[in-house]
Amino acid sequence: MSNKPERPCRETFRHFTRMPTRWGDHDSYGHVNNVVYYSYCESAITAFLVEQGTLEIASSPVIGLIVNSSCTYFAPICFPDQVSVGMRISHLGNSSARYELALFRNDEHEAAAAAHIVYVYVDRASNTSVPIPQTVRTALARITD
Repeated sequence: MSNKPERPCRETFRHFTRMPTRWGDHDSYGHVNNVVYYSYCESAITAFLVEQGTLEIASSPVIGLIVNSSCTYFAPICFPDQVSVGMRISHLGNSSARYELALFRNDEHEAAAAAHIVYVYVDRASNTSVPIPQTVRTALARITD
């Protein structure tokens, strides 16, 4: 029996962000380095929040900080592939949200990798946990399971 999660498919995600791989993303083995997958995920989350008008990177008084993350790899992504990051919220708490993400290579149906990232929302000035602002909650509710 394997503890490896099932390989997600595109239809299980509610929002997608498409981005190219970059020449510098790959390692000496010829595929995108594992740490870059996290960068794709964080970029997709940030782009979604900015597009929704819920995040001003330099000035929002409440920001999300990553407190937990993991990634399972199923297949390599290589340069010059396009990556579609599928995103959904599996848990929307008072001050935290668990983002479920999958990275799809080009137009493939099954994910090359699956990740989760937990954000805790904090007051930028005091760095203390606060309730998720209503505007953010509304945007996240649109992609909640």
